[in-house]
Amino acid sequence: MAGNVRQTQRYLTQRLRQAGVRPKNKYGQNFLIDLNLLELLVRTAQIEPQDVVLEVGTGTGSLTQRLVEQARHVISVEIDPQLHQLAREELHGAENLTLLCQDALKNKNQLAPNLLEEVEQQLSQGAGRFLLVANLPYCVATPVISNLLALARPPETMTVTIQKELADRITASPGTKDYGALSVWVQCQAHARCVRTLPPSAFWPRPAVSSAILQIQFVPELRKRIPDLDFFHQFVRQVFLHRRKLLRGVLQSQYRKQMPKARVDQLLAELELPPECRAEELSVDQLLRLAEQFRQEVQR
Repeated sequence: MAGNVRQTQRYLTQRLRQAGVRPKNKYGQNFLIDLNLLELLVRTAQIEPQDVVLEVGTGTGSLTQRLVEQARHVISVEIDPQLHQLAREELHGAENLTLLCQDALKNKNQLAPNLLEEVEQQLSQGAGRFLLVANLPYCVATPVISNLLALARPPETMTVTIQKELADRITASPGTKDYGALSVWVQCQAHARCVRTLPPSAFWPRPAVSSAILQIQFVPELRKRIPDLDFFHQFVRQVFLHRRKLLRGVLQSQYRKQMPKARVDQLLAELELPPECRAEELSVDQLLRLAEQFRQEVQR
């Protein structure tokens, strides 16, 4: 493998100029140039020698190199053909690395099937964990995290840099402005914590917003509380579509073909939820119980 892949602003500008590459806004290309923060990201991930690591957004390969030094195998995905080629040159000789040039997503609700097949193939070859470690492009951070959590075997941890605003949404508490469907979807099956806030100056090109290192720890015992994960995911999305509306009205509209309005009121009363409550005021546990009530009702 090539020597240490540096990621200072000076090195990056020179290297990209040599390769005839410019950062592309449409791909959310903001490179982490603070090496101390890059090392913090890797340390926080606590990669073990048998782990299989997924990285979305190879970039120039700076983080990728650190991952291949610690993991059994790294699968790194880059949508930009020019950056993919540059990373191949920088990381030449890394035998425990699969570099894919493609979109990590088939669509906003599904990861690319061949990417998942590659992950499954690598996991079948050993007893290590599956981890996500990435400086996630802003434009795909939400669907990548959300869709990984929908897998039968999600990553045991996701350690990522994302927009601070998104980190706030994921870790938000009920009744706050940031609390929404994504908060519930993550917290219903994982513990999430903001490790460090990152200033715009930590990246090049410099973004207009602050970022954060976020870690999501999947907890199997939390997921076991959910009888039908797909139903719960859809239920949460639906009730938060009109987060400021009364929950009673949202549910009556959503299930108007399956049950009369009086039955919706009865189900809310059974859970001791007042008619004037809103979805954004309910805890994850309350939403779990509510969703299960409606699932049983509509599947009778």
